[in-house]
This record gives sequence, C-alpha cells and structure tokens, in this order.
Amino acid sequence: MPKVFSWKGIRFHFFSNEGYPLEPINIHARKGANRAKFWIEPAVILEHNYGFSSKELNEFRKVIENKSQLIKEKWNERFNI
Repeated sequence: MPKVFSWKGIRFHFFSNEGYPLEPINIHARKGANRAKFWIEPAVILEHNYGFSSKELNEFRKVIENKSQLIKEKWNERFNI
C-alpha cells in the first residue's frame, strides 16, 4: 500500500490493487485500528469510516483537498495513467 503522505500521525495511502476495473481515485487514512476512505473526484467525499471522530474526518477532508494534486499525481504514477 503506497504511502502518499502523513499528517499528525495519520498515514494517507491507497492500495496497490484498487479493484478491477480500477476504482476512481481515492485515499485511505489510517492510525492504529482507525481507518477511513475518501473519494477524491469530483469532490472529496467520505466513503466509510471506522473509529475516527467527526472532527477528525472534517480535518482530513480539508487536508485531502489541499493535497489532492499530490494524491492524483501519485495515483497516476502508481497505476501508469
């Protein structure tokens, strides 16, 4: 699972096998047993959450929006798009 970036101890990554056909661009957030998944396009939207608070998820959304270009670049690089 390629790490894209870390923020406040949270690992943001995607999986090397994101389905067939390939899922739309997304990013996973993980810290310990807590995890969440966000779609990136057309807007940053929470897909699922296990353990993070609403406050944390709102912070993640803002960070992901700010890092969306980096996420897209890493995704395209990983999947040769």
